[in-house]
Amino acid sequence: MPNRGLFVTGTDTGIGKTVVSAALMHRYRPAAMLRYWKPIQTGIEQDDDTAEVERLGACVAGELETTGIRLPRPVSPHLAARLQGTTIALPSLIEPVLNSDGAVENPAKPCQTIRWIVEGAGGVLVPINETETMADLISALGFPAVVVARTALGTINHTLLTLEALRRRALEAAGVVMVGDRNAENRRAIERYGGVPILGEMPYFNPLDAARLGAWAAAHLDPDRRLLEWLQ
Repeated sequence: MPNRGLFVTGTDTGIGKTVVSAALMHRYRPAAMLRYWKPIQTGIEQDDDTAEVERLGACVAGELETTGIRLPRPVSPHLAARLQGTTIALPSLIEPVLNSDGAVENPAKPCQTIRWIVEGAGGVLVPINETETMADLISALGFPAVVVARTALGTINHTLLTLEALRRRALEAAGVVMVGDRNAENRRAIERYGGVPILGEMPYFNPLDAARLGAWAAAHLDPDRRLLEWLQ
């Protein structure tokens, strides 16, 4: 059975991809055997997105893939790798996903297959090495993208540019999750001009914890269950 899943990307860095990834774990854990993966993490000494998804998503060990590129400098992946005297190679990077049959045993959900929630680094065109960008990683995995965008001023342009970059490379956009204070006009504009569904409007949580995020995801994230198409 082929690997299936979602790739969480964003219109910018620090946009909320990690929180949305954790929310997706909450939302679709009852329907699929999910595993979160951050293939490339820069600035690992300051941020550990896998640990944050473990906390916010109330994940158990089997729901986290911990392999991947981990680099200390909080800069673009291509530069962080160069500063470490190395180069990121996509074939070896994606081996844990593409070369795994994903079969797992679970007494509650026998014979289910792992479905992936993969979080990118930065946006779609962030360089990975001298010739490839995050879009090439999305293409190699073959997963549709969930785009995380702000609700604030400027989001229409940033989101439409991200959607255009995906489509010009024949990559599928499953939908957009907007983060911040609700803005009905920006939502309508992205839906109309981007031709893509808004999967949710996630507020800023204070405090941000697993209980609050899980309750929001259950009630407000992808209420039409559109994403199940890529998780079953």
